[in-house]
Amino acid sequence: MLVMTEIPGRLDRPTALIDLGAVTHNVRVVARHAPTADVMAVLKADGYGHGAVPVARAALAGGATELGVTTVDEALVLRDAGITVPILSWLSTSGYERAIAADVRIGVSSPRQLAEVLAAAGRAGAPAVLHVKVDTGLNRNGVAPHEWATTRDALVDAERAGLARLQGVFTHLAHGDEPDHPFLDVQRDALAAAAADARAHGLYPTQVHAANSAAALTRPDLHFDLVRPGIAIYGGVPVPDRDFGLRPVMTFAAPVILVKPLAAGDGVSYGHTWIAPRDTVVGLVPAGYADGVWRPLSGRFEVTVQGRRFPQVGRVCMDQFVIDLGPDGGGVSEGDTAVLFGAAPGAARACDWGEKLGTIDYEVLTAVRGRVHREYTGQS
Repeated sequence: MLVMTEIPGRLDRPTALIDLGAVTHNVRVVARHAPTADVMAVLKADGYGHGAVPVARAALAGGATELGVTTVDEALVLRDAGITVPILSWLSTSGYERAIAADVRIGVSSPRQLAEVLAAAGRAGAPAVLHVKVDTGLNRNGVAPHEWATTRDALVDAERAGLARLQGVFTHLAHGDEPDHPFLDVQRDALAAAAADARAHGLYPTQVHAANSAAALTRPDLHFDLVRPGIAIYGGVPVPDRDFGLRPVMTFAAPVILVKPLAAGDGVSYGHTWIAPRDTVVGLVPAGYADGVWRPLSGRFEVTVQGRRFPQVGRVCMDQFVIDLGPDGGGVSEGDTAVLFGAAPGAARACDWGEKLGTIDYEVLTAVRGRVHREYTGQS
């Protein structure tokens, strides 16, 4: 059953209402589906736009034992906040000495990057804790098959020299949101083979990992030692048309700051792309494409006010958009809260916007930015 976010009676600006209790719940859901693996909560892009530090604490309260980010800078934000659990940075291009000093694990994806990390370890006077990324067919970052032996041998030498410790071997899935896709089996076997080869040459990784949210929820054979849920933590849709009992974490809302009558034939917003077909009342919402309300959604979405849906009309502007309240004004007053998407009665979901835009809820959530205020609820 969907748990609704309590919507404030008054907002003074566009606001992302972040339900940290939903984060904790969602991590527990993932953990129940992957009982033999540890959970690494993925917090890249400032926690998918939700705020990495508060989300990290809520995820740890739900049973996550490790955190994953893209850059060293993202990892250090968590360390500076007093978070001491293991953190992996898997797309670092710099900052290796700072990572080593802060006990941040570093993902390496080529023998050249490995050489840079080992040089940093020498300067830091401490070994780097490494997870080697294996390209098993996604063909993004990761050690290419023809460079695996070189990388492996360099890792063996680095461990003997006291410059590094190989903790993990991991990969990313090319069809992670398609649980029945046969290429998942290919990647699973390639990762397992790389880990076995590492062990055969005297390396002893303790964490083999591949599973994103969808695989964590549907593919036990991909759980290995660790799963890395991302979108599931935020209550998104890991697998289309599958309900895992996840709760949306972000509710995007803004005040209605102006209500006024409009005559039939009057145009609204730039270019008058919408002409009032009748006498009506419109409302103004101070959020636009600079805040994460996509301009291509112009005239294609609805907001909810007091549980009732109203269509957006005219072009979405950088800072504002207009809604049609109907001839009677729909009972909407200036100061009421308009919910754009999230866990509110009658509201759209982030994935609904994604479908209209031809994208995914990841992009919709991370686009809520700029002037949007975050307000947190559900703290433990």
